[in-house]
Amino acid sequence: MSDETNESEAKPAKKKGKLGKILMMTVGGVVLIGGGVAGGLYATGSPLLHGGAAKAAEVDNGPHLVPKAEQKRITGDTGNGESSGSGSGQDTPAGSGGDKYASNYYAMDKEFTSNLQNSVHFVQVGIAVSTPYDDTVINNLKTNEIAVRSAILLALGQTTEDEVFTTDGKVKLQAQLVKAINDTLKQKEGFGGISNVYFTNFIVQ
Repeated sequence: MSDETNESEAKPAKKKGKLGKILMMTVGGVVLIGGGVAGGLYATGSPLLHGGAAKAAEVDNGPHLVPKAEQKRITGDTGNGESSGSGSGQDTPAGSGGDKYASNYYAMDKEFTSNLQNSVHFVQVGIAVSTPYDDTVINNLKTNEIAVRSAILLALGQTTEDEVFTTDGKVKLQAQLVKAINDTLKQKEGFGGISNVYFTNFIVQ
């Protein structure tokens, strides 16, 4: 009797031991697989581990380059189905060559007046800028226009007579102004985006 009792108690104990081992192996496998997946996502820089949707939305809200194909084309349509002007009202055909991206222009309202470096003369210029990006860059410029105007005036104040009286000097000044504007926008917004500066007025007195 006692031997039979001992055998019947030992059998359930063995079953419980096997079940525990199976559970432990299953849990361990899940943990290993999960760790492998997480490691893979981290290694590839997946947004799932770096802010997810919020990070993606942040990137989407930044400036975007605007290809010429996406730029609104002038058709001559007045909006009521009639063509304005004497043309046929057809779309202007796309030309070959040129820039890949559309130019977004913005003319700054007030002109800039500054003394020239080591000179009795002063320069007065009107400035317009262009960017291949969407309106985000222009809006950043408008938001920080006071800081941008200050940076432009400082750059003009470092300009010499030789630079303003020659074409090469003016081209060099354009590049300096692009840098001054972009440096200010990067400081304020984290992104520049201005590609060119154009003179709408240029007077030296």
